[in-house]
Amino acid sequence: MPVPGENLSRDEARERAELLSVDGYEVALDLRSAVGDEGEPADGGPRTFRSVTTIRFRCARPGSATFADLLAPSVTAVTLNGEKLDPAAVFDGSRIALDSLAAENVLVVDAQCAYSRTGEGLHRFVDPEDGEVYLYTQYEPADARRVFANFEQPDLKAPFRFEVTAPDGWTVWSNSAGERVSGDEIGAGPGDAVGAGDAVGAGDAVGAGVWRFAETQPISTYITAVVAGPYHYETDVYRRSFDDGSVLEIPLGAMCRKGLARHFDADDVFLVTKQGLDFFHDRFDYPYPFGKYDQAFVPEYNIGAMENPGCVTFREEFVFRGKVTQASYERRANVILHEMAHMWFGDLVTMAWWDDLWLKESFADFMGSYAMVGATRFTNGWVTFANNRKAWAYRADQLPSTHPVTADIHDLEAAKLNFDGITYAKGASVLKQLVAYAGEDAFLEGARRYFKRHAYGNTQLGDLLSVLEETSGRDMAAWSRAWLQTAGVNTLTPEATYDAGGRITELAVLQDGEEPRPHRVAIGLYRHEDSALVRYARAEVDVTGTRTVVPELAGAEQPELVLVNDDDLTYCKIRFDQGSLDTLRASLGEITDPLARALAWSALWNLTRDGLMPARDFIDLVLRFSGRESDIGVLQMLHAWAHSALTYYAAPDWRAEGGRLLAEGALNELRKAEPGSEHQLTWARFFASAADSAADLQLLQGLLDGTAKIDGLEVDQELRWALLGPLASHGAAGEAEIAAELARDDTASGKRHQLRCLAARPSAEVKAEAWARVVESDELSNALAGATIAGWTQAGQRELLAPYTEKYFAAIERVWEERSIQIGMDVVSGLFPALQGERALAAADAWLTAHESAAPALRRLVLESRDDLARGLRGQVCDAEAAG
Repeated sequence: MPVPGENLSRDEARERAELLSVDGYEVALDLRSAVGDEGEPADGGPRTFRSVTTIRFRCARPGSATFADLLAPSVTAVTLNGEKLDPAAVFDGSRIALDSLAAENVLVVDAQCAYSRTGEGLHRFVDPEDGEVYLYTQYEPADARRVFANFEQPDLKAPFRFEVTAPDGWTVWSNSAGERVSGDEIGAGPGDAVGAGDAVGAGDAVGAGVWRFAETQPISTYITAVVAGPYHYETDVYRRSFDDGSVLEIPLGAMCRKGLARHFDADDVFLVTKQGLDFFHDRFDYPYPFGKYDQAFVPEYNIGAMENPGCVTFREEFVFRGKVTQASYERRANVILHEMAHMWFGDLVTMAWWDDLWLKESFADFMGSYAMVGATRFTNGWVTFANNRKAWAYRADQLPSTHPVTADIHDLEAAKLNFDGITYAKGASVLKQLVAYAGEDAFLEGARRYFKRHAYGNTQLGDLLSVLEETSGRDMAAWSRAWLQTAGVNTLTPEATYDAGGRITELAVLQDGEEPRPHRVAIGLYRHEDSALVRYARAEVDVTGTRTVVPELAGAEQPELVLVNDDDLTYCKIRFDQGSLDTLRASLGEITDPLARALAWSALWNLTRDGLMPARDFIDLVLRFSGRESDIGVLQMLHAWAHSALTYYAAPDWRAEGGRLLAEGALNELRKAEPGSEHQLTWARFFASAADSAADLQLLQGLLDGTAKIDGLEVDQELRWALLGPLASHGAAGEAEIAAELARDDTASGKRHQLRCLAARPSAEVKAEAWARVVESDELSNALAGATIAGWTQAGQRELLAPYTEKYFAAIERVWEERSIQIGMDVVSGLFPALQGERALAAADAWLTAHESAAPALRRLVLESRDDLARGLRGQVCDAEAAG
């Protein structure tokens, strides 16, 4: 966590941007220490690599002082404008002090940087399957400084030239096209400027390859990238002809670890990639600007993906090792297109500071679904968006840490935590309604002007709003104030009156919330026709203020269901009048339109989270109607919500009964599902997670050892681990059984599953060991620590975990100070004692009161977990009252 100077502030960045402009970087990395014992530190310190950086920059006020950023164990040499500086005097562990700058400057830094085990900076992974080493970088928001010296802020863009010396047999990729150069061509690289010994990439390197990369376009430090190792690599080419007769060719590449190659469906990745490039070229009228397009699926990745231009990185879980549903393929396609949209929104045009993170993430989140529906086979993407992405936004927008889409980001710690449901999903939701407000053509024309006007530059909120005003004629400032510059979610509820003949005399939409907003919404009226619940009337209206009448629906026949925000045009929570709620309780599964059905499910879940619907009622609805759900992504979301309802919102004395009902219902649906279908697989996984009785566990064991069969269900390796986890958490499988499963699957994925299962066992000794490995030690990598945390917390082990409530609050400040921010976030959020009810709530309140001066980011994480816990406890009261 931050040492002095590590947590760059917005004011410091603004001052440095006014002072400096950067002409270019030349970065030389020697990664030969990644393999073998030679790079293993004898003193127990981190394994390091040599990093030599030359920065050419100008200073607007000669004679001024500033600093460069670098997080490294040591610095060998620093040279500024030909003068050697004393590293001990100018480097404090995170910053290099630069005094008496000239108008034009050359800074050369020769450092020993550390390989990462936390997914931040240059991550080093050793594949347990074959011992091969794989490297990749991940920087956002500010971890490029862990790999090379730089000015780590998004508005100091510059061209980059990379040179990488790598072990023999490796391939290296970066943002631009590169090649391995022969020995007599080596030695003129950026390292020669050091003047302090052999240059990185020297021609006498034995058993190594040197890779040189073409200079990039001006880009920000956080989207530079290096991927290196014996990756399996496949290629293709995208070709596009334009009206002016020009032809664009983009070399495509896709890579994964050798151990995953047999599972790698690169053809489908290339298919979606080409469809996306066609789609964005058609809409943006700005050719893809970064040359090649590589996509690397890398191990132990902390996030979904990262939009490094020309070298996008993804979590390797998108290479599917077993049978998965179409929802998984849809999710992968969405992420591919999300990152591709960033090539324009974020990479070509970049926000000046993290306040305007929405300028890239909100747009990419919206564009991912927009392009997926418009260009690929996943035409129901807006259903997933309404049911899944918006659920994330609604939760985030009701936390005490909620913030406007355009946030107030004081420093890098705050920026790290702002990659949240507001910035992504709420921002995307707001943009979806902006398209309806401004018009699709005006929106896209605004984007085209924005790219051409600000290419390779940096922007703020007003830059985008100004072009949208030009193209739409709308008042973007007023729209921005309502939707981008305020926080919170509004609730829309229908209110109807009827005449004696059963026709609507007046239908109005009521709006609740701290600040009413303008909404463009559709109101759908539904009734039964031939045993189906279908829409027979619809009206669109601008909702303003606290009450808006919908005159278009006056005189319509009385509906059985009034669905506000039909077609999901706006961002809001919706409620139901009593008649509509009664209809849903009786007939939810009879709604024929999948989007309307998804919106109804989402609204019911929000009622449960808000303590307005008993958890047992929501679970009953899932048990009665989810078996008829056709959209597999919605079904998977319902399963997740049902688990949350039982674990956190159900009254304690009903949990056992609720768990029994869920397990019975899941098994019943599993047996009814079409053999071999994705619904069967989804119900099998849900049954495994809900299994609780001796008979349930016996069936899981039978499916594992082959003594039990369910027609059409293929128990592949990933499903085997899903079956073994519940057996371990119930004490029906121990260390020997888990070790035997690892022997079947001695891979990186298998190792993560093994640690999760080991930590799930119901033993005080097991919990103490897992706690020590995660909290008291940094021996585990980010992925293995995450797997251990996932196994440690089991809903059925509340009493076993109770002693750790006090330990948690005693440890988190130390963990936050000593560990990387990623591990700190994983520990603080993942080990919060949410299962301990009122006791944990009181402990959280006491800690927050006693630690008002703790790091703001740490307090935010505790506040968010505390709020989720309090919400769950209110839900438990609601559920208990329902039982009488």
